[in-house]
Amino acid sequence: MSLSEEIDRLAELHRSGALSDEEFERAKSRLLGTGSQASGQPWASAVNALRRSRSERWIAGVCGGLAQATGLEVWAWRLIFAALFFCGGAGLVVYLLLWIFVPSE
Repeated sequence: MSLSEEIDRLAELHRSGALSDEEFERAKSRLLGTGSQASGQPWASAVNALRRSRSERWIAGVCGGLAQATGLEVWAWRLIFAALFFCGGAGLVVYLLLWIFVPSE
């Protein structure tokens, strides 16, 4: 099936009410190759880009990597983990998990 036939088929489904306006636009952009695959999940690309920092590290570089990924200062991430540490040790658990599962730069 050619590209024009597929777009005509999508348009027919849209006219019949089987596809909403949003679904039609998404399907059309996917066919034309103009849409982003992760457009519905912007957090997915941010999570995949997360790396532990080699330059901004005290222990494992987790806070430095989070600072690079989010734009929040390193000291703020360190403060967040310290505050979570005093809230039942959650900061330590999260930090250790990130140290294990987040790759280094």
